[in-house]
Amino acid sequence: MGIFTKKTIEAPVVVPRHVAIVLDGNGRWAQKRGLPRTAGHAAGSENFRRIATYCRDIGMEHLTVYAFSTENWKRSEEEVSAIMGLLKKYLLEALEKMEKDRIRLNFFGDLSRIPAELQELANRTLETSTHYQGFQANVCLNYGGRDEILRAAKKFAADCAAGKCSPDDLNEGMFSNLLDSAGIPDPDLVIRPSGELRLSNFLLWQSAYSEFYFTDVLWPDFDEKELNKALAAYAQRDRRFGGVKKK
Repeated sequence: MGIFTKKTIEAPVVVPRHVAIVLDGNGRWAQKRGLPRTAGHAAGSENFRRIATYCRDIGMEHLTVYAFSTENWKRSEEEVSAIMGLLKKYLLEALEKMEKDRIRLNFFGDLSRIPAELQELANRTLETSTHYQGFQANVCLNYGGRDEILRAAKKFAADCAAGKCSPDDLNEGMFSNLLDSAGIPDPDLVIRPSGELRLSNFLLWQSAYSEFYFTDVLWPDFDEKELNKALAAYAQRDRRFGGVKKK
């Protein structure tokens, strides 16, 4: 963890290596303003760009966001289509700006269900990201924590059936490397805006020892000041990872 001081921050804060955020409250944000839910998703998309840039600027290594869950397919066709359209727009812009912004993008989730055009854009984005170092934003798309664990278990079972390993070889490190987040440190802090007090199937394995921060602020209104509040709260936490604090 590092220390970063900036004029927009009232006091120095501890910057975790990895923060994860549930992008929640877009629909309610729009409804409060008499706008369609799709307008909320557009506002939330722009806020992701803003917060990702800020996280990069203060020295964070990873930001993981829950953008579209395996359960979100239950929403109306109009809303799902709007979200996919926003993703396409964002990926096209990201491909143009990656060299300048130095923000790498990665994806968690089963991308096989999203439109083929988006899959191709996601793959191009991943390939472009390999040319840069530093801050990385991980976008959870058609993602569910249980689904991720099941997919990892199936990979391990297939490797066992192929004679590449045996069940006794399995340990936490090996299993972690079968997850979408392979090679990425577990989140130090998980943030949930919008007033909901649950994980909603987000990073179930990775958040075993994460700190949690909940706020009533809706995602489109969750600005740098709100993130600083979360980081200040995190800085006060006593992280022992199951051990005993040394006197």
